[in-house]
Order: sequence, then C-alpha cells, then structure tokens
Amino acid sequence: MRVALLPSLILLALSPLALAQDPAPATAPVVAAPAADAGKPLAVVNGKEIPALYSELIKREIAQGQPDSPQLDARVRDSLINLELLSRAALDKGLEKEPRLAAMLDIRRKDQLAKAYLEDYVKTHPVTDAEIQTTYDKAKEQPVEPEYRARHILVKTEAEAKKIIASLGKKAKFEDLAKKQSADTGSAKNGGDLNWSARNAFVKEFSDALAGLKKGETTKTPVKTQFGYHVIRLDDVRQPEFPALDAVRGEIIKQLQSQRVRDAIAESRAGAKIE
Repeated sequence: MRVALLPSLILLALSPLALAQDPAPATAPVVAAPAADAGKPLAVVNGKEIPALYSELIKREIAQGQPDSPQLDARVRDSLINLELLSRAALDKGLEKEPRLAAMLDIRRKDQLAKAYLEDYVKTHPVTDAEIQTTYDKAKEQPVEPEYRARHILVKTEAEAKKIIASLGKKAKFEDLAKKQSADTGSAKNGGDLNWSARNAFVKEFSDALAGLKKGETTKTPVKTQFGYHVIRLDDVRQPEFPALDAVRGEIIKQLQSQRVRDAIAESRAGAKIE
C-alpha cells in the first residue's frame, strides 16, 4: 500500500541538488549505510529503533527514477536519524500539544487512514468482467457526435474576412488564401486544414458555424471568436467508429474504481450521525 511520507527534513536532504553535490564536508563524512535487512532496525537512536521499513517507504516516495545506491541509502538513514532526534526533542518540549500542530498531525493521520480504507475497499470490491461489459455496452448505445474535416482562415478584422469570402466567390482557392493570409500558422501551412475533430474541440461560435454547413460549403459571413474572424469550409463529415472493448478496458476499470470510492464514502456517510 502506498503511503505518502514526505517530512520536510527528508525532502531537503534528498533533493536532486543535494544528491548531485558532495555528500558532506570532510569533518562529517557520510558513511554508506549497511545493507537493509527487514529483520533488523535501520538504526537505534537513544535506545529507539528505526525500522528498516521506514527507509523503504521514503525511498519509494523520493526515488523518481534515481537508481538505488549506497549514497542514497546513507542519506535516507541519516535523514531518518535526524528526524528521530528532532521529533523526540519536540515531544520533550511538549510541542505536539500546540493546537495548530496537534490539528495538523491529526489531519495527516486521518488522511492516511482514509486512503488506506479506500484502497482496501476497492481491493475487496473488485471490478468484474460483467460490470466492464455492461458499462461498455451502455456507452456504445449512446449517440456519438460526428467528426468534421474542416479548413479555416483566421484574420484579425471582419473587413479582411469579408474580402477573403469575396475572393472565394471569384474562384480563388481556399488553400492558397489560407497559406498566404491565415494568422493560424499551424493550419495555414496545410491550407487551413484542421484535420478530423469533433465539434467540442472548437469554441462555441466556431462549432455552431461548422454544424450549420453542408459538405463542401463555406461560411457566407465571417465567424467571430475570441481569436479573431474565421472563414470556414467544411470538407467532410464522418461517423467515428466506436473503439473495441480491449482498447478502453483500462479506462472503464478506472471509472468503475472511482465509483467504488464514491460508494465507500456514501456508505460511510449513510451510517453516520452528522450534526
């Protein structure tokens, strides 16, 4: 189970910058930590054992692709020793009784327990193949928006857009005008081609204008959006193929697991007295 355990002192000691530098001055060398043994403590500080598991948890959180090494082990061990000493000093002074710190410690503890419970709930309520199939079938029954293959020419002013529309009426080629005049440099080099896209890929004004066109038709008036003025031509329309179940199985599982989390929360709240 993944536990978020990132004390600030550990993060500071194990930052990429710190790892890239010399381990410590000559007067206080960092000695490579002994190989971790799950049956032995990582260290014993004033009679208090630091379990080897602590090192494993910290390294899992901060490794981020860094290879395991004696230097990393040594830094983790020294950081945990410092953490033990300083936390003990804080307890000796009674700092854990300070209201804000006490509240934060309680919140963090409850947060980890809540995460552990939700992970356990998802594990003990696994997603079944039947659920996956049912979810897929329901999605497949929903109407699917068509995809549009459109071109556009984007300019700054309405007057410019009207001139372009007039030129198109005189048999000028849309692609040539797009390459020369469109402010959308990404599509201009392709003659204004926006490739296949669903309507929701565009801002509302553009989308509405596109839906009002027939195949091969160009807008008769400029279309104003937040980007400027567009002249739009609809080249083609197609109905996209629904993906195969295997292609979306992973996404369906994630959706159903998210629903499990919502179910767990709902069940907990249903049995609670909340005032």
